[in-house]
Amino acid sequence: MDKNSTIFIKRSDGSLINQLGTPDSNLDYERKLGFPGTAPFTRGIQPSMYRGKLWTMRQYAGFGAAEETNQRFHHLLKEGQTGLSTAFDLPTQMGYDSDHPMAQGEVGRVGVAISSIEDMERLFKNIALAEVSTSMTINATAAILLCFYLAIARRRKISFETLKGTVQNDILKEYISRGTYIYPPTSSMRLATDLITFCAKNVPKWNPISISGYHIREAGSDAIQEVAFTFCNAIAYCQSAIAQGFEFDEFAPSLSFFFASHTNLVEEIAKFRAARRLWATIAKERFGAKKERSMLLRFHVQTGGSTLTAQQPNNNIVRVTIQAMAAILGGCQSLHTNAKDEALALPTEESATLALRSQQILAEESGIANTIDPLGGSFAIENETDRIEKEAQKLIEGVGRMGGSIHAIEKQYFQKAISDRAYEFQQQIESKERKIVGVNAYLSKEESSCSILKVDPNLEKEQKLRLEKFRKKRDARKTMKSLSVLESIARESQENLIPFILECVESNATLGEISDTLRNVFGPYQV
Repeated sequence: MDKNSTIFIKRSDGSLINQLGTPDSNLDYERKLGFPGTAPFTRGIQPSMYRGKLWTMRQYAGFGAAEETNQRFHHLLKEGQTGLSTAFDLPTQMGYDSDHPMAQGEVGRVGVAISSIEDMERLFKNIALAEVSTSMTINATAAILLCFYLAIARRRKISFETLKGTVQNDILKEYISRGTYIYPPTSSMRLATDLITFCAKNVPKWNPISISGYHIREAGSDAIQEVAFTFCNAIAYCQSAIAQGFEFDEFAPSLSFFFASHTNLVEEIAKFRAARRLWATIAKERFGAKKERSMLLRFHVQTGGSTLTAQQPNNNIVRVTIQAMAAILGGCQSLHTNAKDEALALPTEESATLALRSQQILAEESGIANTIDPLGGSFAIENETDRIEKEAQKLIEGVGRMGGSIHAIEKQYFQKAISDRAYEFQQQIESKERKIVGVNAYLSKEESSCSILKVDPNLEKEQKLRLEKFRKKRDARKTMKSLSVLESIARESQENLIPFILECVESNATLGEISDTLRNVFGPYQV
Protein backbone atom coordinates (compact mmCIF):
# COMPACT_ATOMS: atom_id res chain seq x y z
CA MET A 1 0.00 0.00 0.00
CA ASP A 2 1.21 3.49 -0.85
CA LYS A 3 2.50 5.21 2.31
CA ASN A 4 0.62 8.41 1.37
CA SER A 5 -2.72 6.59 1.37
CA THR A 6 -2.31 5.95 5.08
CA ILE A 7 -1.20 9.51 5.85
CA PHE A 8 -3.75 11.59 3.94
CA ILE A 9 -7.52 11.40 4.31
CA LYS A 10 -10.23 13.52 2.72
CA ARG A 11 -12.24 16.12 4.59
CA SER A 12 -15.94 16.59 3.89
CA ASP A 13 -15.08 19.57 1.66
CA GLY A 14 -12.75 17.43 -0.47
CA SER A 15 -9.44 18.79 0.87
CA LEU A 16 -6.80 16.47 2.31
CA ILE A 17 -5.74 16.22 5.92
CA ASN A 18 -2.35 14.87 6.93
CA GLN A 19 -3.56 12.66 9.77
CA LEU A 20 -0.07 11.62 10.83
CA GLY A 21 1.35 15.15 10.88
CA THR A 22 4.49 14.47 8.85
CA PRO A 23 6.87 17.35 7.99
CA ASP A 24 6.33 19.55 4.96
CA SER A 25 9.45 19.45 2.80
CA ASN A 26 8.62 22.97 1.57
CA LEU A 27 8.79 24.55 5.04
CA ASP A 28 10.90 27.70 4.86
CA TYR A 29 11.44 28.62 8.52
CA GLU A 30 12.70 32.17 8.01
CA ARG A 31 10.00 33.15 5.51
CA LYS A 32 7.01 31.34 7.00
CA LEU A 33 7.73 31.34 10.72
CA GLY A 34 10.57 33.51 11.93
CA PHE A 35 10.41 34.63 15.53
CA PRO A 36 7.59 36.11 17.62
CA GLY A 37 7.38 39.86 17.21
CA THR A 38 8.96 39.84 13.75
CA ALA A 39 7.43 39.57 10.27
CA PRO A 40 5.49 37.58 9.17
CA PHE A 41 4.28 37.29 12.80
CA THR A 42 3.13 33.67 12.43
CA ARG A 43 4.37 33.00 15.96
CA GLY A 44 2.84 36.10 17.56
CA ILE A 45 2.90 39.89 17.35
CA GLN A 46 4.99 40.50 20.49
CA PRO A 47 8.46 39.05 21.13
CA SER A 48 7.49 37.79 24.60
CA MET A 49 3.74 37.22 24.00
CA TYR A 50 2.08 36.16 27.29
CA ARG A 51 5.42 35.93 29.07
CA GLY A 52 5.33 39.74 29.11
CA LYS A 53 1.58 40.37 29.48
CA LEU A 54 -1.46 38.13 29.53
CA TRP A 55 -4.28 38.63 27.06
CA THR A 56 -7.08 40.99 28.13
CA MET A 57 -9.94 39.09 29.75
CA ARG A 58 -12.92 40.93 28.32
CA GLN A 59 -16.27 39.33 29.22
CA TYR A 60 -19.21 40.50 27.09
CA ALA A 61 -21.96 42.11 29.19
CA GLY A 62 -25.08 44.11 28.56
CA PHE A 63 -28.75 43.70 29.40
CA GLY A 64 -31.72 45.68 30.64
CA ALA A 65 -31.19 49.28 31.66
CA ALA A 66 -27.84 51.03 32.00
CA GLU A 67 -27.85 50.67 35.81
CA GLU A 68 -28.09 46.87 35.66
CA THR A 69 -25.26 46.56 33.16
CA ASN A 70 -23.17 48.98 35.22
CA GLN A 71 -23.62 46.66 38.21
CA ARG A 72 -22.46 43.67 36.09
CA PHE A 73 -19.43 45.68 34.92
CA HIS A 74 -18.42 46.44 38.52
CA HIS A 75 -18.94 42.79 39.51
CA LEU A 76 -16.75 41.47 36.69
CA LEU A 77 -14.01 44.04 37.35
CA LYS A 78 -14.06 43.04 41.02
CA GLU A 79 -13.72 39.38 39.99
CA GLY A 80 -10.59 40.09 37.95
CA GLN A 81 -11.82 41.01 34.48
CA THR A 82 -9.32 43.33 32.81
CA GLY A 83 -11.47 45.00 30.13
CA LEU A 84 -15.12 45.88 29.54
CA SER A 85 -17.16 44.61 26.59
CA THR A 86 -20.61 46.04 25.96
CA ALA A 87 -23.63 44.46 24.28
CA PHE A 88 -26.42 46.76 23.09
CA ASP A 89 -30.07 45.90 22.55
CA LEU A 90 -31.56 45.63 19.05
CA PRO A 91 -33.24 49.07 19.02
CA THR A 92 -29.89 50.68 19.84
CA GLN A 93 -28.18 48.63 17.14
CA MET A 94 -30.82 49.61 14.57
CA GLY A 95 -30.92 53.32 15.39
CA TYR A 96 -34.26 53.44 17.24
CA ASP A 97 -34.88 55.14 20.57
CA SER A 98 -36.45 52.99 23.28
CA ASP A 99 -39.84 54.66 22.80
CA HIS A 100 -40.01 54.09 19.03
CA PRO A 101 -42.82 51.73 17.90
CA MET A 102 -40.19 49.47 16.26
CA ALA A 103 -38.51 49.04 19.67
CA GLN A 104 -41.56 47.60 21.38
CA GLY A 105 -40.79 44.33 23.15
CA GLU A 106 -37.05 44.52 22.42
CA VAL A 107 -35.83 47.16 24.88
CA GLY A 108 -32.97 45.77 26.96
CA ARG A 109 -33.54 42.19 25.79
CA VAL A 110 -30.27 41.21 24.09
CA GLY A 111 -28.16 44.05 25.41
CA VAL A 112 -28.31 47.35 27.22
CA ALA A 113 -30.69 50.08 26.02
CA ILE A 114 -28.87 53.34 25.17
CA SER A 115 -30.85 56.22 23.66
CA SER A 116 -29.15 59.30 25.12
CA ILE A 117 -25.98 60.69 26.62
CA GLU A 118 -27.61 60.31 30.05
CA ASP A 119 -28.03 56.56 29.44
CA MET A 120 -24.31 56.38 28.63
CA GLU A 121 -23.48 58.31 31.82
CA ARG A 122 -25.42 55.74 33.86
CA LEU A 123 -23.78 52.84 32.01
CA PHE A 124 -20.27 53.99 32.98
CA LYS A 125 -21.03 55.45 36.40
CA ASN A 126 -17.99 55.26 38.74
CA ILE A 127 -15.86 53.60 36.06
CA ALA A 128 -12.51 55.27 35.36
CA LEU A 129 -12.64 55.78 31.60
CA ALA A 130 -8.98 56.78 31.42
CA GLU A 131 -7.90 53.54 33.10
CA VAL A 132 -10.19 50.83 31.73
CA SER A 133 -10.26 49.50 28.16
CA THR A 134 -13.82 49.49 26.78
CA SER A 135 -15.12 47.52 23.83
CA MET A 136 -18.49 48.28 22.25
CA THR A 137 -20.14 45.78 19.94
CA ILE A 138 -22.05 48.18 17.72
CA ASN A 139 -21.98 48.73 13.97
CA ALA A 140 -24.62 50.76 12.11
CA THR A 141 -24.78 53.26 15.00
CA ALA A 142 -21.11 52.93 15.98
CA ALA A 143 -20.34 56.60 15.31
CA ILE A 144 -23.17 57.72 17.60
CA LEU A 145 -22.27 55.38 20.47
CA LEU A 146 -18.61 56.38 20.35
CA CYS A 147 -19.66 60.04 20.36
CA PHE A 148 -21.77 59.37 23.49
CA TYR A 149 -18.63 57.86 25.08
CA LEU A 150 -16.43 60.77 23.99
CA ALA A 151 -18.99 63.26 25.26
CA ILE A 152 -19.09 61.79 28.77
CA ALA A 153 -15.28 61.69 28.78
CA ARG A 154 -15.27 65.40 27.92
CA ARG A 155 -17.82 66.10 30.69
CA ARG A 156 -15.44 64.40 33.11
CA LYS A 157 -12.52 66.43 31.69
CA ILE A 158 -10.78 63.30 30.41
CA SER A 159 -8.59 63.80 27.34
CA PHE A 160 -9.58 61.83 24.24
CA GLU A 161 -5.90 60.89 23.91
CA THR A 162 -6.07 58.77 27.08
CA LEU A 163 -9.12 56.70 26.08
CA LYS A 164 -8.49 53.04 25.24
CA GLY A 165 -10.87 50.59 23.66
CA THR A 166 -12.58 49.40 20.52
CA VAL A 167 -15.81 50.08 18.69
CA GLN A 168 -16.80 47.30 16.29
CA ASN A 169 -17.94 49.59 13.42
CA ASP A 170 -17.74 46.74 10.87
CA ILE A 171 -20.82 47.39 8.78
CA LEU A 172 -19.92 45.18 5.80
CA LYS A 173 -20.28 41.97 7.75
CA GLU A 174 -23.81 43.07 8.69
CA TYR A 175 -24.86 42.76 5.04
CA ILE A 176 -23.03 39.45 4.81
CA SER A 177 -24.09 37.62 7.95
CA ARG A 178 -25.97 39.52 10.62
CA GLY A 179 -28.51 42.02 9.31
CA THR A 180 -28.35 45.00 11.69
CA TYR A 181 -27.69 47.55 8.96
CA ILE A 182 -29.55 50.83 8.43
CA TYR A 183 -28.16 52.62 5.36
CA PRO A 184 -27.00 51.37 1.93
CA PRO A 185 -23.44 49.95 1.81
CA THR A 186 -21.78 53.02 0.23
CA SER A 187 -23.23 55.43 2.81
CA SER A 188 -22.41 53.03 5.64
CA MET A 189 -18.83 52.84 4.38
CA ARG A 190 -18.62 56.62 4.56
CA LEU A 191 -19.60 56.58 8.24
CA ALA A 192 -17.25 53.69 9.06
CA THR A 193 -14.34 55.34 7.28
CA ASP A 194 -15.05 58.73 8.87
CA LEU A 195 -14.81 57.09 12.28
CA ILE A 196 -11.49 55.39 11.39
CA THR A 197 -9.90 58.61 10.18
CA PHE A 198 -11.36 60.74 13.02
CA CYS A 199 -9.91 58.40 15.66
CA ALA A 200 -6.53 58.24 13.92
CA LYS A 201 -6.27 62.01 14.43
CA ASN A 202 -8.13 62.57 17.71
CA VAL A 203 -8.38 59.33 19.74
CA PRO A 204 -5.04 57.66 18.99
CA LYS A 205 -5.26 54.80 21.52
CA TRP A 206 -8.75 53.80 20.38
CA ASN A 207 -9.35 51.02 17.84
CA PRO A 208 -11.97 52.61 15.55
CA ILE A 209 -12.96 49.34 13.90
CA SER A 210 -12.94 45.67 14.82
CA ILE A 211 -13.21 43.86 11.51
CA SER A 212 -15.26 40.86 12.41
CA GLY A 213 -15.02 37.28 11.24
CA TYR A 214 -16.88 36.14 14.33
CA HIS A 215 -20.37 36.79 12.92
CA ILE A 216 -19.39 35.31 9.56
CA ARG A 217 -18.41 32.09 11.35
CA GLU A 218 -21.51 32.16 13.55
CA ALA A 219 -23.66 32.45 10.40
CA GLY A 220 -22.28 29.11 9.21
CA SER A 221 -19.00 29.69 7.40
CA ASP A 222 -16.01 27.42 7.82
CA ALA A 223 -12.65 28.55 9.23
CA ILE A 224 -11.17 29.39 5.82
CA GLN A 225 -14.16 31.50 4.78
CA GLU A 226 -14.03 33.27 8.13
CA VAL A 227 -10.45 34.42 7.52
CA ALA A 228 -10.88 35.18 3.82
CA PHE A 229 -14.15 37.12 4.00
CA THR A 230 -12.93 39.12 7.00
CA PHE A 231 -9.84 40.19 5.09
CA CYS A 232 -11.90 41.03 1.99
CA ASN A 233 -13.83 43.49 4.17
CA ALA A 234 -10.62 44.79 5.74
CA ILE A 235 -9.21 45.49 2.28
CA ALA A 236 -12.37 47.46 1.43
CA TYR A 237 -12.07 49.62 4.57
CA CYS A 238 -8.40 50.29 3.86
CA GLN A 239 -9.11 51.25 0.26
CA SER A 240 -11.87 53.61 1.43
CA ALA A 241 -9.56 55.36 3.91
CA ILE A 242 -6.82 55.67 1.30
CA ALA A 243 -9.36 57.16 -1.13
CA GLN A 244 -9.95 59.89 1.47
CA GLY A 245 -6.29 60.84 1.21
CA PHE A 246 -4.82 58.91 4.13
CA GLU A 247 -1.64 56.88 3.97
CA PHE A 248 -1.99 53.22 4.97
CA ASP A 249 0.59 53.63 7.73
CA GLU A 250 -1.44 56.51 9.22
CA PHE A 251 -4.42 54.37 10.18
CA ALA A 252 -3.35 50.71 9.88
CA PRO A 253 -1.86 50.44 13.39
CA SER A 254 -5.31 51.24 14.85
CA LEU A 255 -7.11 48.46 12.96
CA SER A 256 -8.22 45.49 15.05
CA PHE A 257 -9.93 42.21 14.22
CA PHE A 258 -12.42 39.86 15.86
CA PHE A 259 -12.57 36.11 15.29
CA ALA A 260 -14.51 33.13 16.58
CA SER A 261 -12.92 30.10 18.19
CA HIS A 262 -14.66 26.79 17.61
CA THR A 263 -13.95 23.33 18.99
CA ASN A 264 -11.57 21.80 16.41
CA LEU A 265 -8.42 22.59 18.39
CA VAL A 266 -5.75 22.09 15.71
CA GLU A 267 -7.70 23.87 12.98
CA GLU A 268 -8.48 26.87 15.19
CA ILE A 269 -4.90 27.32 16.43
CA ALA A 270 -3.65 27.11 12.84
CA LYS A 271 -6.35 29.54 11.66
CA PHE A 272 -5.11 32.30 13.95
CA ARG A 273 -1.48 31.73 12.96
CA ALA A 274 -2.35 31.67 9.24
CA ALA A 275 -4.42 34.85 9.60
CA ARG A 276 -1.50 36.72 11.17
CA ARG A 277 0.84 35.72 8.37
CA LEU A 278 -1.70 36.44 5.64
CA TRP A 279 -2.54 39.93 6.97
CA ALA A 280 1.17 40.82 7.19
CA THR A 281 1.48 39.84 3.52
CA ILE A 282 -1.59 41.87 2.49
CA ALA A 283 -0.39 44.93 4.43
CA LYS A 284 3.06 44.82 2.89
CA GLU A 285 2.41 43.67 -0.66
CA ARG A 286 -1.00 45.19 -1.39
CA PHE A 287 -0.80 48.40 0.64
CA GLY A 288 2.94 49.00 0.82
CA ALA A 289 3.16 49.11 4.61
CA LYS A 290 6.41 50.70 5.72
CA LYS A 291 5.96 50.27 9.48
CA GLU A 292 5.97 46.86 11.13
CA ARG A 293 3.12 48.05 13.38
CA SER A 294 0.98 48.42 10.24
CA MET A 295 1.42 44.71 9.49
CA LEU A 296 0.33 43.44 12.90
CA LEU A 297 -2.90 41.47 13.13
CA ARG A 298 -4.26 42.40 16.56
CA PHE A 299 -7.39 40.44 17.36
CA HIS A 300 -10.02 39.69 19.97
CA VAL A 301 -11.55 36.22 20.15
CA GLN A 302 -14.92 35.05 21.39
CA THR A 303 -15.67 31.39 21.87
CA GLY A 304 -18.28 30.04 19.48
CA GLY A 305 -21.81 30.88 20.52
CA SER A 306 -23.25 28.73 17.73
CA THR A 307 -21.45 25.66 19.12
CA LEU A 308 -23.28 25.88 22.44
CA THR A 309 -26.25 23.58 23.00
CA ALA A 310 -29.45 23.98 24.99
CA GLN A 311 -29.27 20.23 25.61
CA GLN A 312 -26.94 19.24 28.46
CA PRO A 313 -25.75 22.85 28.98
CA ASN A 314 -22.95 21.82 31.35
CA ASN A 315 -21.22 20.32 28.29
CA ASN A 316 -20.75 23.90 27.09
CA ILE A 317 -18.20 24.49 29.85
CA VAL A 318 -15.97 21.86 28.22
CA ARG A 319 -16.52 23.25 24.72
CA VAL A 320 -15.71 26.79 25.83
CA THR A 321 -12.54 25.67 27.63
CA ILE A 322 -11.24 23.92 24.48
CA GLN A 323 -12.09 26.97 22.37
CA ALA A 324 -10.38 29.31 24.84
CA MET A 325 -7.27 27.13 24.74
CA ALA A 326 -7.26 27.39 20.94
CA ALA A 327 -7.48 31.18 21.11
CA ILE A 328 -4.63 31.39 23.63
CA LEU A 329 -2.42 28.90 21.81
CA GLY A 330 -3.22 30.84 18.64
CA GLY A 331 -1.98 34.10 20.18
CA CYS A 332 -5.05 36.31 20.70
CA GLN A 333 -4.78 39.75 22.34
CA SER A 334 -8.08 39.59 24.20
CA LEU A 335 -10.65 36.90 24.86
CA HIS A 336 -14.29 36.47 25.82
CA THR A 337 -15.44 33.07 27.06
CA ASN A 338 -19.14 32.32 26.64
CA ALA A 339 -21.18 31.18 29.60
CA LYS A 340 -22.75 27.73 29.70
CA ASP A 341 -26.32 29.11 29.58
CA GLU A 342 -25.95 31.35 26.51
CA ALA A 343 -27.80 28.89 24.27
CA LEU A 344 -30.81 29.62 26.49
CA ALA A 345 -30.60 33.28 27.53
CA LEU A 346 -28.25 36.08 28.52
CA PRO A 347 -25.80 34.74 31.14
CA THR A 348 -26.54 34.89 34.83
CA GLU A 349 -23.98 36.51 37.12
CA GLU A 350 -22.94 33.06 38.36
CA SER A 351 -22.40 31.60 34.88
CA ALA A 352 -20.61 34.75 33.66
CA THR A 353 -18.22 34.51 36.62
CA LEU A 354 -17.59 30.82 35.89
CA ALA A 355 -16.79 31.68 32.27
CA LEU A 356 -14.27 34.26 33.50
CA ARG A 357 -12.77 31.70 35.87
CA SER A 358 -12.07 29.39 32.92
CA GLN A 359 -9.75 32.06 31.46
CA GLN A 360 -8.10 32.66 34.83
CA ILE A 361 -7.43 28.95 35.37
CA LEU A 362 -5.94 28.65 31.87
CA ALA A 363 -3.76 31.70 32.57
CA GLU A 364 -2.60 30.81 36.07
CA GLU A 365 -2.70 27.01 36.32
CA SER A 366 -2.43 25.35 32.91
CA GLY A 367 1.07 26.52 31.96
CA ILE A 368 0.10 27.19 28.33
CA ALA A 369 0.96 30.88 28.71
CA ASN A 370 4.50 30.09 29.89
CA THR A 371 5.85 29.32 26.41
CA ILE A 372 5.67 31.57 23.36
CA ASP A 373 3.79 29.78 20.56
CA PRO A 374 4.14 26.40 22.32
CA LEU A 375 2.83 24.40 19.34
CA GLY A 376 4.93 26.21 16.73
CA GLY A 377 6.96 23.67 14.78
CA SER A 378 4.40 20.90 15.23
CA PHE A 379 4.05 19.15 11.88
CA ALA A 380 0.27 19.07 12.18
CA ILE A 381 0.01 22.74 13.17
CA GLU A 382 2.38 24.00 10.47
CA ASN A 383 0.74 21.93 7.72
CA GLU A 384 -2.70 23.18 8.74
CA THR A 385 -1.46 26.78 8.96
CA ASP A 386 -0.13 26.54 5.41
CA ARG A 387 -3.37 25.00 4.13
CA ILE A 388 -5.63 27.67 5.65
CA GLU A 389 -3.42 30.51 4.41
CA LYS A 390 -3.33 29.08 0.87
CA GLU A 391 -7.07 28.42 0.63
CA ALA A 392 -8.03 31.76 2.18
CA GLN A 393 -5.78 33.57 -0.29
CA LYS A 394 -7.62 31.89 -3.19
CA LEU A 395 -10.98 33.13 -1.88
CA ILE A 396 -9.65 36.68 -1.40
CA GLU A 397 -8.37 36.71 -4.98
CA GLY A 398 -11.77 35.51 -6.21
CA VAL A 399 -13.58 38.35 -4.42
CA GLY A 400 -11.03 40.77 -5.84
CA ARG A 401 -11.95 39.64 -9.35
CA MET A 402 -15.60 40.47 -8.54
CA GLY A 403 -14.58 44.04 -7.71
CA GLY A 404 -14.23 43.70 -3.92
CA SER A 405 -16.50 43.25 -0.94
CA ILE A 406 -19.27 45.73 -1.79
CA HIS A 407 -19.77 44.21 -5.24
CA ALA A 408 -19.64 40.70 -3.76
CA ILE A 409 -22.30 41.71 -1.21
CA GLU A 410 -24.51 43.16 -3.92
CA LYS A 411 -24.15 39.92 -5.91
CA GLN A 412 -25.04 37.92 -2.76
CA TYR A 413 -21.79 35.95 -3.14
CA PHE A 414 -20.80 35.91 0.53
CA GLN A 415 -24.33 35.20 1.69
CA LYS A 416 -24.75 32.19 -0.64
CA ALA A 417 -21.30 30.75 0.14
CA ILE A 418 -21.99 30.88 3.88
CA SER A 419 -25.51 29.49 3.47
CA ASP A 420 -24.21 26.57 1.40
CA ARG A 421 -21.57 25.71 4.00
CA ALA A 422 -24.07 25.99 6.87
CA TYR A 423 -26.42 23.62 5.02
CA GLU A 424 -23.63 21.08 4.53
CA PHE A 425 -22.76 21.31 8.22
CA GLN A 426 -26.36 20.70 9.26
CA GLN A 427 -26.64 17.75 6.89
CA GLN A 428 -23.61 16.20 8.58
CA ILE A 429 -25.28 16.57 11.96
CA GLU A 430 -28.56 15.12 10.70
CA SER A 431 -26.77 12.11 9.20
CA LYS A 432 -24.61 11.76 12.35
CA GLU A 433 -21.47 12.04 10.23
CA ARG A 434 -20.65 14.89 12.61
CA LYS A 435 -21.39 14.09 16.23
CA ILE A 436 -22.55 16.72 18.72
CA VAL A 437 -22.54 15.38 22.28
CA GLY A 438 -25.98 15.69 23.85
CA VAL A 439 -27.64 16.50 20.52
CA ASN A 440 -27.15 13.49 18.24
CA ALA A 441 -24.78 11.42 20.39
CA TYR A 442 -24.65 10.37 24.05
CA LEU A 443 -28.17 11.56 24.70
CA SER A 444 -29.57 11.71 28.20
CA LYS A 445 -33.09 10.65 29.15
CA GLU A 446 -33.13 13.16 31.96
CA GLU A 447 -33.88 16.81 31.17
CA SER A 448 -31.02 19.20 31.96
CA SER A 449 -32.02 22.25 33.94
CA CYS A 450 -30.27 25.55 34.35
CA SER A 451 -31.20 28.88 35.93
CA ILE A 452 -31.58 31.58 33.33
CA LEU A 453 -31.52 35.37 33.48
CA LYS A 454 -34.87 37.13 33.11
CA VAL A 455 -35.10 40.80 32.16
CA ASP A 456 -37.51 42.86 34.27
CA PRO A 457 -40.73 43.35 32.22
CA ASN A 458 -41.10 46.87 33.67
CA LEU A 459 -37.77 47.95 32.20
CA GLU A 460 -39.19 49.16 28.89
CA LYS A 461 -41.77 51.41 30.57
CA GLU A 462 -39.13 52.91 32.89
CA GLN A 463 -36.74 53.52 29.99
CA LYS A 464 -39.45 55.34 28.03
CA LEU A 465 -40.21 57.60 31.03
CA ARG A 466 -36.49 58.46 31.41
CA LEU A 467 -36.31 59.36 27.75
CA GLU A 468 -39.42 61.54 27.96
CA LYS A 469 -37.92 63.48 30.91
CA PHE A 470 -34.60 63.84 29.05
CA ARG A 471 -36.30 65.44 26.06
CA LYS A 472 -38.38 67.81 28.18
CA LYS A 473 -35.46 69.36 30.03
CA ARG A 474 -33.11 69.92 27.07
CA ASP A 475 -32.80 73.06 24.94
CA ALA A 476 -34.85 71.80 22.00
CA ARG A 477 -33.87 74.69 19.73
CA LYS A 478 -30.17 73.94 20.19
CA THR A 479 -30.79 70.23 19.60
CA MET A 480 -32.73 70.79 16.36
CA LYS A 481 -30.11 73.23 15.07
CA SER A 482 -27.31 70.69 15.52
CA LEU A 483 -29.37 68.01 13.72
CA SER A 484 -30.07 70.43 10.87
CA VAL A 485 -26.34 71.14 10.46
CA LEU A 486 -25.58 67.40 10.43
CA GLU A 487 -28.19 66.79 7.74
CA SER A 488 -26.83 69.61 5.59
CA ILE A 489 -23.22 68.38 5.85
CA ALA A 490 -24.23 64.77 5.12
CA ARG A 491 -26.23 65.83 2.07
CA GLU A 492 -24.06 68.55 0.55
CA SER A 493 -20.47 67.86 1.63
CA GLN A 494 -17.92 65.07 1.95
CA GLU A 495 -16.61 66.46 5.24
CA ASN A 496 -15.97 63.99 8.05
CA LEU A 497 -19.32 63.54 9.84
CA ILE A 498 -18.02 62.56 13.29
CA PRO A 499 -17.46 66.10 14.66
CA PHE A 500 -21.04 67.01 13.65
CA ILE A 501 -22.46 63.85 15.26
CA LEU A 502 -20.51 64.70 18.42
CA GLU A 503 -22.03 68.19 18.36
CA CYS A 504 -25.52 66.64 18.13
CA VAL A 505 -24.77 64.37 21.09
CA GLU A 506 -23.51 67.29 23.18
CA SER A 507 -26.66 69.21 22.21
CA ASN A 508 -28.66 66.33 23.73
CA ALA A 509 -29.94 64.77 20.52
CA THR A 510 -30.96 61.14 20.97
CA LEU A 511 -29.58 58.15 19.11
CA GLY A 512 -32.84 57.79 17.18
CA GLU A 513 -32.93 61.45 16.18
CA ILE A 514 -29.38 61.33 14.82
CA SER A 515 -30.06 58.06 12.99
CA ASP A 516 -33.26 59.46 11.47
CA THR A 517 -31.42 62.58 10.31
CA LEU A 518 -28.99 60.38 8.40
CA ARG A 519 -31.86 58.19 7.14
CA ASN A 520 -33.34 61.33 5.58
CA VAL A 521 -30.11 61.74 3.58
CA PHE A 522 -28.93 58.21 2.87
CA GLY A 523 -32.24 56.34 2.86
CA PRO A 524 -32.72 52.83 4.28
CA TYR A 525 -31.04 49.79 2.74
CA GLN A 526 -33.39 47.33 1.11
CA VAL A 527 -32.26 43.98 -0.26
